[in-house]
Amino acid sequence: MTPKNTICLWFDGTALDAANFYAKTFPDSAVTAVHHAPGDYPDGRQGNVLTVEFTVAGIPCLGLNGGPMFKHSEAFSFQIATDDQAETDRLWNAIVGNGGQESACGWCKDRWGLSWQITPRALTAAVTDTDKAAAKRAFEAMMKMKKIDIAAIEAARKGQG
Repeated sequence: MTPKNTICLWFDGTALDAANFYAKTFPDSAVTAVHHAPGDYPDGRQGNVLTVEFTVAGIPCLGLNGGPMFKHSEAFSFQIATDDQAETDRLWNAIVGNGGQESACGWCKDRWGLSWQITPRALTAAVTDTDKAAAKRAFEAMMKMKKIDIAAIEAARKGQG
């Protein structure tokens, strides 16, 4: 059954590679269908992979091999909530180590240009703390980071950093 809402992501011929990477990297993710073009189209030929249905952390997606006209930007990102430093490190390192690049404040970009926020739940709790001074300290610590260091966030939250 087709979901009511699906995120469609535009790729330049690499939708299947990206979907396979996401399926092996993120829990509750899978490639569910691969569809080949029934005829030639502006950036491909009959029989090429045209679309890939997949899920990323339970979110239904469609990868469309539409060609080079459109690129991903930071205006869209997946935000993945992590439970601990080990999960944060594993996901961050998988993305960056597979041709991606680091950004700031828990953001990174995969080799296909999609942006990811690898966001520990501890960070969210810290920057939304009802103690405004603690939240500000945690926020200021985060602003200096690329990959989030949960211990450093907690120390800043407590005024120990």
